[in-house]
Amino acid sequence: MIVGEHKPIEEIIESIKPYKNVLVLGCQTCVSVSLTGGDRAARALAESLTHVFKDERPVYYFESKSLERQCEKDWIEPFFELPDGVEAILSLACGAGVQTMADMFKGIPVLPGLNTTFIGALDQPGVLNEKCLGCGDCILGLTGGICPVARCAKKIFNGPCGGSSKGKCEISISVGRDIDCAWHLIIERLSELGQMDNYMKIAHVKNWKPSASGGPRSLVHPNETPF
Repeated sequence: MIVGEHKPIEEIIESIKPYKNVLVLGCQTCVSVSLTGGDRAARALAESLTHVFKDERPVYYFESKSLERQCEKDWIEPFFELPDGVEAILSLACGAGVQTMADMFKGIPVLPGLNTTFIGALDQPGVLNEKCLGCGDCILGLTGGICPVARCAKKIFNGPCGGSSKGKCEISISVGRDIDCAWHLIIERLSELGQMDNYMKIAHVKNWKPSASGGPRSLVHPNETPF
């Protein structure tokens, strides 16, 4: 899932100051799991902003709503109508959702309320960890389902490096917390699976062409009609 974190409240306040009627719009999918999107987060932020601007004149008005997905036009057009008088949308969606809403409502500023951080997984309640960079050339079948691109600090394909000690990455010292060495985890997993022969196959140069290095990516399904 895509994980997002709330922008600093000071940054949000500064971005919405020019607009007296603001819709705080939650997104009910990915970022709702990280507790930064969704209806509850949208209502809480609208209430906080109402309190911040309570003494301002003329009066600021904050309303909250939520959409199942802000990144899909099919979920916006049939199910969402912009309330009367709204001057700006404060979106609690990932960057893709913010840009989709901006494309749908061209005359209304769509402002981000979140910083999109990573593609991750909910490993335990309240703990989301980065697992994928969307590099476009997945090798998880060779690495026991553990990604060296997202989970190795150096993104190396032939590890572990000399900075790995007792299963931990050398950056643990600088960041102040234990970071697992991705390649230590990969070797352990391949050993458990009886697939250590795959370890010798991961020597090829990474193909970065399908990644974001080639510019914005697109996927067009042959049976779907593009917008």
